[in-house]
Amino acid sequence: MKINDVIVSLFLVLLSIDTFSQDFQETRAIGLAMLEEGVISTGDYESHPAFTITEDTLYFLKCAPDLSTWTICVSYKERGKWSIPVIAPFSGQYMDGDPFISKNGKDLYFVSNRPLIGDTPKADLDIWKMTREGIGWGRPVRLPEPVNSPEDEYYPTISDSGTLYFGSKRNGGNSDIYRAPLVGDRYPNAQNLGKAINTLNNEYEPFIAPDESYIIYMATSPNGLGNADLYFSFYRNQKWAKPIKLPVPINSDGTEWSPKVSRDGHWFYFGSTRSRINETKRQETTTEMNVRLHSAGNGLSDIYRIEFSTIMNEMNNKQ
Repeated sequence: MKINDVIVSLFLVLLSIDTFSQDFQETRAIGLAMLEEGVISTGDYESHPAFTITEDTLYFLKCAPDLSTWTICVSYKERGKWSIPVIAPFSGQYMDGDPFISKNGKDLYFVSNRPLIGDTPKADLDIWKMTREGIGWGRPVRLPEPVNSPEDEYYPTISDSGTLYFGSKRNGGNSDIYRAPLVGDRYPNAQNLGKAINTLNNEYEPFIAPDESYIIYMATSPNGLGNADLYFSFYRNQKWAKPIKLPVPINSDGTEWSPKVSRDGHWFYFGSTRSRINETKRQETTTEMNVRLHSAGNGLSDIYRIEFSTIMNEMNNKQ
C-alpha cells in the first residue's frame, strides 16, 4: 500500500510479459475464486489478507473507495464459517495496512502513519511490529533504522530465517524492494535487491518464499496504480531470474496487489479491483442494479485465491 497516488514517470524498463501454456489457460476459469464472498469480500474495498498459522484468524484491510483511509480488520473462523469482520483492536485511528504474521505466529508486522510522539500522524508510513501476549497482541513498536527511513515503507514479509523484505521510497525516488537480514535480534542493514527486480518504475509489495527461493511482488509498469500487476522471480545461482508477469486470471485490467502464499503452500491469495459489472447480459431491474453495484465484484478491491501449485508448475516450466 501507499499513501499517495503513484506519479506517472518517464519511459521505463519493461518487465518480462511471458504468456502461459495452454494447459494453464484451460484450467484457469475453474481455479480462481473470491474469498468468502459476502463476508470477507463484500463490495467494500477489501485487500491484503494475512492468516494466523492456525488459519482460523484473518487480518485484512478495509479501505475507503479513494484509499484515503485504511483500517486493519479481523475475522474468526468459527464452526467452519468466517465471522463478520470487526476492526482489529490495534487499528481504527491511523492509516494501518499490510499485515503479516511470522512463521511462529508470535509476531505481527504492519505499516502505519501513527505518530512517534504526540497525536499528529506522520507524513510517511513506517513498519511496526507487535508480539503475542496471551490471547492478544502487545504494544506496537516501530522498527528502527535502517529498516524505516524518512520516506514510505511498505508491505513487510519475513522469510523463515528472519530476513525482512519490504518496499521503500527512500533515497527520494520511486519505490524499490529491499532485503534486511536478521542478525541476532536486529536488522543492521537494508539491501536494495538490485536491477534484476527494481526498475525505473515502482516495485512495492514483496512476498518472499519461506526459504527465499522465489519472490512475488507488485509493480507498476508504466507507473500509475491502474497499471499495478503481480510479477514472479526465482532466486537461483545466487541471483534473481528475469521476472515474469503473472497472467490472466491472476492479473487483470484492474489493479492487483498484496500477494501471499499460505503457510502450507496450498493457496495463493491476492487483492484485485477487477469488475464483474460488464457481465450483465440483459436489462436489469432497479433492485438488481443496486444489489450488483453494492456487492463483491463491483470494481472495488476483493480478495481472491487460486491453487499455488498451478502457478509454481508454470513458473518452473518458464525458467
